[in-house]
Amino acid sequence: MSSSQQPVATLLQKDLSQVDEILHRFSKAGSSDVIPLLQAVQQRCGYLPREVLEVIAQRTRISLARMYGVATFYERFRFKPVGKHVIQACNGTACHVNGAKQIGRAIHQTLQIKDHETTADGLFTLETVACLGCCSLAPVMMIDDKAYGRLNPPRAQSILSRYRKEGQTR
Repeated sequence: MSSSQQPVATLLQKDLSQVDEILHRFSKAGSSDVIPLLQAVQQRCGYLPREVLEVIAQRTRISLARMYGVATFYERFRFKPVGKHVIQACNGTACHVNGAKQIGRAIHQTLQIKDHETTADGLFTLETVACLGCCSLAPVMMIDDKAYGRLNPPRAQSILSRYRKEGQTR
């Protein structure tokens, strides 16, 4: 059973068991440590579970409101679990001019999800971003940490199909 299929209680128990390790690394956490602390939680849990943030707030001098204030300010933090693969579709100027809208449509059609949604099988989450910094490759998308540039709709769909096939064989 994959982590996306585990019961919520099992996932929560797993997430809470990891709080001690994270807090040990940030034993003297103060308000200036909120971003690295939230990054550590998200890296470990895949997102920022409210229950984990509540435990951290109880055990540190950082209020829950402060953590939520920081986490909601930065787009990189998420409050819901994501798919096995996170797709970042660039909509920066260079990508926009070179066909980002068509790439976005191809992704939507292929995966049947909208921005910030996860496929029913838990394999993909889509995030449209302002810029990936790969302007010379425009239009571009990243899947996890791998950039795919000079895209056209058929190529984008082919890449996604390849990931889907790999996900079904594991």
